[in-house]
Amino acid sequence: MPEAGRVIAGTARGRRLLHPGAGTRPFADRVKQAIFGMLAPVLADARVADLFAGSGAGGIEALSRGAASCDFVERQPAAVRVIEENLRRTGLAGPTARVHRSDVAGFLAGTRGPWDIVLLDPPFGDAGILAVLAQLGDAGLLAPGALVVARHFWRDEMPERSGRLVRQRERRIGEGVVTVYRVAPAEAAAPAEAAADAPAPGRALTAAEAPPAPAGAPAAAEEGRIVGGDDR
Repeated sequence: MPEAGRVIAGTARGRRLLHPGAGTRPFADRVKQAIFGMLAPVLADARVADLFAGSGAGGIEALSRGAASCDFVERQPAAVRVIEENLRRTGLAGPTARVHRSDVAGFLAGTRGPWDIVLLDPPFGDAGILAVLAQLGDAGLLAPGALVVARHFWRDEMPERSGRLVRQRERRIGEGVVTVYRVAPAEAAAPAEAAADAPAPGRALTAAEAPPAPAGAPAAAEEGRIVGGDDR
C-alpha cells in the first residue's frame, strides 16, 4: 500500500502514514507544514473536524500537535480502514479520534459540533466544496472565532464570505490553494446581513419598501417619481 508521508510534529512525529490509493489525493508534507504553521497558535485543545479525510493525515497531524479531539469524515470504505490503521500506528486511536463513514453533507446535516478548526480537503474540482462551506457557515456547527481551512484547485474561485464565514487569507501551494476562513463576530455579521437585504445604491425604493408618508403629505402618482417642487 502506498504511503501518505509522515507526521511532521508532536507526539507522533516521524510516523509514516498509509495512503488509500486511487480516489484520494495525498496530503503532502509541505502542505501540512504550511497549514499547521498557520494553525499552530490555536491548535492546542482545539476540537477539529477533518472532512473528506482520505488517509486522515490532516486530523492525525492535529491530534499529534495537541488538538483535543478530531472527527474524521470519509465515505470510501477502503479509506476509512486506512484512517483507522493510521490512528493505530501513530498511537492516537481512542475516544478522542472518531471516524465516521459518511458523505460530508449528510454528516453535517445530522451532527451538532461545535468545532474550533475544520479541515476541508475534497478532490480537486469538486463543486460540492461550496455547498459544504455554506453548511458550515450557516448551520451553527462552528465555535465563535473558529477557522475553516479549505484546500482547492488554484483555478477554483472561493467566495469572500459564506454565511458567518469570512475569508482571511490564501496561499498557493503547487496546483492547490489553501484558503482560510474565520467565523465573524456576531456584531460584524449583523451589518453584513442587513446590507444584503438593503436596496442597491441608486435604486428607487418601491412602494412596499418606502416608509409611510406623514399625514397630509401628497402621495407620489407613480413609483420613482419625485414629489414636491416644480413638476412640469
